[in-house]
Amino acid sequence: MGVEERVRELVAPLLDDLGLELFDVVWGGGRLVVSVDAEGGIDSGQLTTATRTVSAELDAADPVPGRYTLEVSSPGLERTLRHPEHFARAVGSEVSVKLRHERDGRRRIRGVLTGSDAQTITVLTDEGEPVEIDIADMTKARTVFDWNAGGGDSRRTPPGRKPSASDGSAGATTGGSKR
Repeated sequence: MGVEERVRELVAPLLDDLGLELFDVVWGGGRLVVSVDAEGGIDSGQLTTATRTVSAELDAADPVPGRYTLEVSSPGLERTLRHPEHFARAVGSEVSVKLRHERDGRRRIRGVLTGSDAQTITVLTDEGEPVEIDIADMTKARTVFDWNAGGGDSRRTPPGRKPSASDGSAGATTGGSKR
């Protein structure tokens, strides 16, 4: 089991007890990023509590080899989509996808995510064309925030989520280094 999986198993129940959801864990280059979310968004107080809780558990369980920097943050307004559950939550949102290989003369596809399953997503492009994409064929995918919409969150809110001005806007809180 890799570092990301071990950390996920350790911290998901702790975050759940705090009323938070583990969105993602990314490990690399001496940096461990734990992204957390909550219904209606997450605030800086919740991030502080999550950082302290996660840091204490990781210090006790020691699942990460060597020294590292811990960062606990919200997924943000433009959320990276890496796992099938990320895509499922983002259905109805505008997304940008970068492909491994050129397809019909392009490597980037942008539009509204209209469907997803464990292996594929469907994007309705700005040209009105539905495009089915294998998740394994992507190098990068994220939701897109419309910065020109007068300051409000113009994303389409994913099903099961309440729109909120604070949704993902709390920024990042940096934890300490492992001793």
